[in-house]
Amino acid sequence: MSIESLAAALEHEHREIDQGIEDFVSALAAGESRPEPLMRAVHALRRHIYLEERFLFPQLRQAGLVAPVFVMLREHGQIWKTMDALELALDTGAAGPSMLKLCRELTVQLQHHNLKEERVLYPQIDQILTASADAELRAFLDSGRLPDGWVCERAPR
Repeated sequence: MSIESLAAALEHEHREIDQGIEDFVSALAAGESRPEPLMRAVHALRRHIYLEERFLFPQLRQAGLVAPVFVMLREHGQIWKTMDALELALDTGAAGPSMLKLCRELTVQLQHHNLKEERVLYPQIDQILTASADAELRAFLDSGRLPDGWVCERAPR
């Protein structure tokens, strides 16, 4: 992995996801319908949530960060719901204003969520992860895929 710390790698994923949403919104504002950047961002965000819930959060809980992880899981559920709405809107050909509203909603959710992760949880990663968990997470960052049908722990049912 070219990025030394896991925290930096996860923050980099945040920026890439944000950029995909921003690219879609910019194109939409210019009158262009290019769903690819948004679709890539949503897929990357689902994968990112998976890696946090599968590899990172269990270790953080064991280290005593139960309350912050609880908050992150709840927010993952809210973000997941917004992503579901965005995908449905794309599938049904929703108009620009409704897509912009959903993109703004997701952007605001991510701004608040990512800030907490980056300030509270990510600084702990390199200190608390076991060597095997660190290696497993790095391997997933390099080439892992979201398992088919996986949904986050707090996804709306």
